[in-house]
Amino acid sequence: MPGSLEAGAWGLLAGSALLVGAAVGYLARIPRKVVASIMAFGAGVLLSAVSFELIAGAYDEAGLPPTVVGAIAGAVIYTGCNVVLARRGARHRKRSGDRQPSEAEQDGSGTALALGALLDGVPESVVIGTSLLSGGAVSAVTVAAVFISNIPEGLSSASGMRRAGRSRTYVFGLWAGIAIISGLAAVAGYALLGDAPPAVLAAITALAAGAIITMIADTMIPEAFENTHLAIGMITLLGFLTAFALSAAER
Repeated sequence: MPGSLEAGAWGLLAGSALLVGAAVGYLARIPRKVVASIMAFGAGVLLSAVSFELIAGAYDEAGLPPTVVGAIAGAVIYTGCNVVLARRGARHRKRSGDRQPSEAEQDGSGTALALGALLDGVPESVVIGTSLLSGGAVSAVTVAAVFISNIPEGLSSASGMRRAGRSRTYVFGLWAGIAIISGLAAVAGYALLGDAPPAVLAAITALAAGAIITMIADTMIPEAFENTHLAIGMITLLGFLTAFALSAAER
């Protein structure tokens, strides 16, 4: 299979978890503490994957300066885009409760939510595509981490969208579209960065990592800890250790 098609297939697989989570979140009535626990697990998984796969990989590839510069750039870009979208109604896009505004409450919030979901998903998919550039197999840890974390993201967000009165067509159309774009972003990561020098590739990987870390802090952790219980920290650690175990097994 051509590398670009393989990258797209893995990106689509990881992105499809958003649709799975959205189906559960929209169709089922799940207690908010359960949603928070699932989100905490997903946050731990992503934090581990970013640490051991992306940041460590970028450092091994090109050293500290490109890694630091890329990570900071990713955080700055994500934060800037997130601020703009937050002002238009997407601030609480991963919240399962009553925080998400309806279109009647804030005109244009539906578009902002869609763009926010896209902003959250693209960096993860790009690194799936770039993980194939070494000529070997895709990083199973990265794909697994994105897949696992996408389920609670889709679940929590779709639950909040249902509470805000958004239609089933809107919710499932949005997440199906993001899943497809995830596949295309993985293809882009593979196709556009194939000839990039190691320092540039490392910086791009770190940029995605910085964006993902910022996304976790801005959108996933608030949902996980809003309806906290005493086991949330332990659940986050279990997610972290799950991804770490996958990373250790891959090595």
